[in-house]
Amino acid sequence: MSASTVNNRTQLQAFTPERIYDPAEFAPYIGKDKVEGLKKLAAPLEGAGWANVNSTLIGGGVAEILRSAIPLGLGLGLDARWHVIQGNDAFFQVTKKFHNMLQGMDLDISLDEIFDAYLGTIDQNAQNTFIASDLVVIHDPQPAAMVMNGFIFGNVLWRCHIDTSEPNRTVWRFLLPYINHCAGAIFTTPQFVGPGLQIPLYQITPCINPLTDKNHQFSEEEALDVLRPLLNEHDVDPERPIVAAISRYDIHKNQETVLKAFQTYREQSAPDPAPYLIFLGNTATDDPEGDAMLAHLQEVAGDDPDVRFWVNVPDNDRVVGALNRIAKTFVHVSTREGFGLVVSEAMWQGTPVIGSRTGGIVNQIRHGETGFLVDPMDTATISKHLGTLLDDPDQAQQMGERAREHVREHFLLPELVRRYLILISYYTGRCNEPPHFRLNDLSYSEVICIMRPRHPALSR
Repeated sequence: MSASTVNNRTQLQAFTPERIYDPAEFAPYIGKDKVEGLKKLAAPLEGAGWANVNSTLIGGGVAEILRSAIPLGLGLGLDARWHVIQGNDAFFQVTKKFHNMLQGMDLDISLDEIFDAYLGTIDQNAQNTFIASDLVVIHDPQPAAMVMNGFIFGNVLWRCHIDTSEPNRTVWRFLLPYINHCAGAIFTTPQFVGPGLQIPLYQITPCINPLTDKNHQFSEEEALDVLRPLLNEHDVDPERPIVAAISRYDIHKNQETVLKAFQTYREQSAPDPAPYLIFLGNTATDDPEGDAMLAHLQEVAGDDPDVRFWVNVPDNDRVVGALNRIAKTFVHVSTREGFGLVVSEAMWQGTPVIGSRTGGIVNQIRHGETGFLVDPMDTATISKHLGTLLDDPDQAQQMGERAREHVREHFLLPELVRRYLILISYYTGRCNEPPHFRLNDLSYSEVICIMRPRHPALSR
């Protein structure tokens, strides 16, 4: 019996796509040959199950990716699903601590937080829940402990979207048994792999979807039409240059340094007209610190006449794409970053990016060609590159055009889904050759399979 015929009974919140993507829709962006290659890879997998579990339907890069990857998986004939665990404020507070501690922060964490707020919530989600699929991808620390609750059947892989290379030992030692219980783990880049992993490891780079409203390649006139209500509401003159900073409000996003660098450039160069700095960001249900970070940033900005905050705006996706299109430069100088989808989104609109030498940002920006890479706290250098891009529009335009082509070649959605197709082929035994994006020498085997529950309906 195929996994697709098993009843996925679950109390978890489920994603229902508004549409299914025909792979041919991507031909204008990646070419017909790559589309045909994708369809050929998917053909033997028709009806195969691909389930995903995370902690929020909205907000953040994981939800952004799944919202596009699931419809394309369905369009390629997979039984693609996305389940979302439920939690209260205490759960998201402790998993936010997990997130920060996995990225090296030294925080206090209590046994009550671990056993009551975290494991208690996991147990509640596990009640009356059953997921069976050929490949089950558990995203990040929030649902990690679900792999041992005995209700997930199939090949379970942990997908880590953050940098665990130097994790806090306490939280890493707590999570490591759950991760090593999986049939494999997926990382954005080899540099993010944490210590002590004893399972096969793979690399999948996040990608953006050119078919979404956000990534529609706007003309300047189209972009201004989309933004006009916000420009009027916030008293922004579209004839003046705009510096954009788009992300959730998070200590690692380092927005305060962006603000200081912008103010330094303005004070030292005295440009006429002065540019605007527009922070655009949404709050996420699994990030309880976002509101506090936003309030702090607004306090630091004070009554600066050239700084604007656009928060949870209507028609958010189109606003993001339109703002990226008219911005003269985009700044994203995170101190920690899994990948930073916003960088590729800005580059796709032809906007050069000033980004930090952090995480996956390094893979996206070619220094001096498609934008600039900086140390995240180097206010002076960020300010200098703002001057380069704002004071020389021709150079900025050339860099933006090269940035768009770099994204087209490396960071569009079909490539991400292609790698998941390869993993499904490998873990279901349709292909015995290890994926070319494997990061270590460990291979899937029946020994690994025996170590975790497998539902009889998945037997072949």
